[in-house]
Amino acid sequence: MNREERIKDLISKMTLEEKVSQLSYTSAAIPRLGIPEYNWWNECLHGVARAGIATVFPQAIALAATFDESFVEQVADAISDEARAKYNEAVKQGNRGQYWGLTFWTPNINIFRDPRWGRGQETYGEDPYLTGRIGLALVKGLQGKDPEHLKLAACAKHFAVHSGPEKFRHTFDAVVSKKDLFETYLPAFKVLVDAEVETVMGAYNRTLGEPCCGSTYLLKDILRGRWGFKGHVVSDCWAIRDFHENHKITKSPEESAALALNAGCDLNCGCTYPELTVSYKKGLVTEEAIDTALTRLLRTRFKLGMFDPPEADPWARLGRETINSEKHQALARKAAEKSIVLLKNDGDLLPLDNSPKKIAVVGPGAANPHTLFGNYYGVSPRFITILEGIGEKVRDKYGINLEYRQGCLMYDENHPTNVEFGLSNMADIVIAVMGLDGAMEGEEGDAIASDSNGDRESIELPPWQLKYLRKVKASGRKVILVLTGGSAIAFPEDIADAVLYAWYPGEKGGLAVADIIFGDVVPSGKLPITFPAATSQLPPYEDYRMQGRTYRYMSEKPLYPFGFGLSYTSFRFDSLELSGSSINAGSALTATVKLTNTGKRDAEEVVQLYVSKDERGPDDPASSLRAFRRIFVPAGKTVSVEFALAAAAFESVNAAGDSVLVPGAYTVYAGDAAPLPVSVEKGAPQAARAGIRVG
Repeated sequence: MNREERIKDLISKMTLEEKVSQLSYTSAAIPRLGIPEYNWWNECLHGVARAGIATVFPQAIALAATFDESFVEQVADAISDEARAKYNEAVKQGNRGQYWGLTFWTPNINIFRDPRWGRGQETYGEDPYLTGRIGLALVKGLQGKDPEHLKLAACAKHFAVHSGPEKFRHTFDAVVSKKDLFETYLPAFKVLVDAEVETVMGAYNRTLGEPCCGSTYLLKDILRGRWGFKGHVVSDCWAIRDFHENHKITKSPEESAALALNAGCDLNCGCTYPELTVSYKKGLVTEEAIDTALTRLLRTRFKLGMFDPPEADPWARLGRETINSEKHQALARKAAEKSIVLLKNDGDLLPLDNSPKKIAVVGPGAANPHTLFGNYYGVSPRFITILEGIGEKVRDKYGINLEYRQGCLMYDENHPTNVEFGLSNMADIVIAVMGLDGAMEGEEGDAIASDSNGDRESIELPPWQLKYLRKVKASGRKVILVLTGGSAIAFPEDIADAVLYAWYPGEKGGLAVADIIFGDVVPSGKLPITFPAATSQLPPYEDYRMQGRTYRYMSEKPLYPFGFGLSYTSFRFDSLELSGSSINAGSALTATVKLTNTGKRDAEEVVQLYVSKDERGPDDPASSLRAFRRIFVPAGKTVSVEFALAAAAFESVNAAGDSVLVPGAYTVYAGDAAPLPVSVEKGAPQAARAGIRVG
């Protein structure tokens, strides 16, 4: 029998109760049919999480900062190797428990619309195109290239229109226009569905009045109807219980279970789907609906090889030697190096290649391993903090005095008598490690130092950290500020001479930061989010309209624009040439960018292509990223980079939610960051541009 026949045969032999037992994330064993128990809940946001030792890569937002699709796919391939190895070893030992399976609820491709959202660190930033491309790379690396088997089953979450507030996610209704829905919130999901991602997870909140895990509009009309999704849908954990307990859409567990199942949610992470037997008896669901969900779930398990002999498994050879191997550790270090963003470098203070005699490392993040993790992390045998990384770097440089003082606290004010301790004898160069950690921002319940359920009330550097930093800067020292975090941090531009944003850089993060500070690596990361200058620039957090948000709709000057990141060399965008002067529906053109490394160091640059409508309406984006490529350019050399632009790159979404090609004049920008709003400054910091006629 083929796969579909085997699935149909299995279902035909099950009782109703047995069928229902397979629709919860803790799927029961059915020994008489040869079905082992299976726990569907697994996580691998930036490495296999919560399942013992694993390689801990930089947090997802940091992987997006690499702007490197092929590299992210390499990282995902390494993660899936470790996941398969763990599964193989667990099955040998009879462990079928949580976090040891092959269905991973990754990636999070929600749009990071507001930097106050604590879970924004899990995403690939604020831009739909970048999110789709990086998410696609991760899915390809996780699911593998075997035409008959899935290496892992990846999951696009949280569908849809989900990005805080964490405090209200179990009751909130995200009200959006069709334009914002299809122009911003849904494009990345469409990219992953087209690439045959195996799983889609619904969100906790309601969208346009319907709970996302029971939304006819989202799950039936769009996901399965318009897009033709063939995989399975899983609820977020205990989200279906929210239907009756918090959203008040239904009155009982059996009604909630029926609403979700009938809308197309196949698997319940939670405790509600066992009530489907009651739903069936009350006539709220049919056995055919239960069979449909079960068919989709069994299809995923068959694709993963769970009912095939071991010799048919392409990844059966992967064992414990794969887990946190030296190769994967090196990859984690490289990922951190490629993700770190140089935001400021006055007077070319960095790199410290002319070794100073005395360096002081200060700040509550320097020796704090929590600045490496982010959320949803595994455990490495050794997390190398930034202090340790700097120590490793200067270990054999016997002419350097290295001292460390914490200086100030991570989460609160110092005791008043200790604010200025140690400043008088401090070294001339100070490396201050400040910012955030996972206790300050993250998911509801995990960020234990947050007053806002994991979110932030303001985006400014914590005032007690800023107060200490001002004391250090006022003392006349040269200050290198290293910021950790998963979201935008606003700070006074004069507070440091050089600024690095390290994100949550993973197990080798300390080494990567030191590599950049001392010039062994040229920084090349780019911001996947806009850094606003202040919280006051942000619209109300609960408002899901895109007006005023992200580089695409913001009208004020940010602290740093989307796509921004400096280097230890300099680049010049010499020209942008288009293969045609006009484009129509169904056609395409080639954009050729000439880029010159005008500095003295070989380096990588990310060429970014943006499209802007010259005469746009008030709801249209100022510009939209349409292509990007990370490219290596030797010092003094010029390279040509070609991009294919289809007519779809010039489409707009109208009020009805339809993508349309609006005739008129457009501008294509090639630069090293997003164009700033016209009201602030026309063009990107380094850019070439070309005009084109559409229609």
